[in-house]
Amino acid sequence: MYRKILVALENSRADESLIPHIAELAQIHNSKLLLIHVADGWAARNYDTLKLAESEEMKADRAYLTSVAAALRERGLVVDAHLARGEPAREILKAADRERCDLIAMTTHGHRFIEDLLRGSTISEVRHKAQIPVLLVRAAKK
Repeated sequence: MYRKILVALENSRADESLIPHIAELAQIHNSKLLLIHVADGWAARNYDTLKLAESEEMKADRAYLTSVAAALRERGLVVDAHLARGEPAREILKAADRERCDLIAMTTHGHRFIEDLLRGSTISEVRHKAQIPVLLVRAAKK
C-alpha cells in the first residue's frame, strides 16, 4: 500500500515517538523511507541566494539524518535522507511530490489553538495541502 514514506524529522526527542511506528509500518508494507529534515534558520533560508557555507546547525542536522538512516538500514529498511532548507511545510510537500511518496509521517505536539496562531503550524499547512495521506504520531511528553 505504501511504497515510499516521507518521514519528517525534527532532530528532537519527538522523533523518538515517530521512528518506531514508521519502521514497523515500512517493514509491514516493504516500503522505502525518505527521511527529511528542513533546516529553517537564517543561514539555511539564505544558503543559495547568498552562496553561504553550511552553518553548524545544518551540519548537525545532516549528521543526525545520517545517523537515523543508518540505524533504520540496520533493521533491513531501504532509506534515503535529505536535508532541505527553507520553510518546513513547503519543503516537505515539495519533497513528497518530487519523490512520489505515498504517505507523509510527522509528529504532533498537541499545541493549543492560540499557540498555533502565534507560532504557525507546519502540520496544519501540510495536512491541508498534501495530496497524499498524512500520519501524525503524538510526541511523548518530556
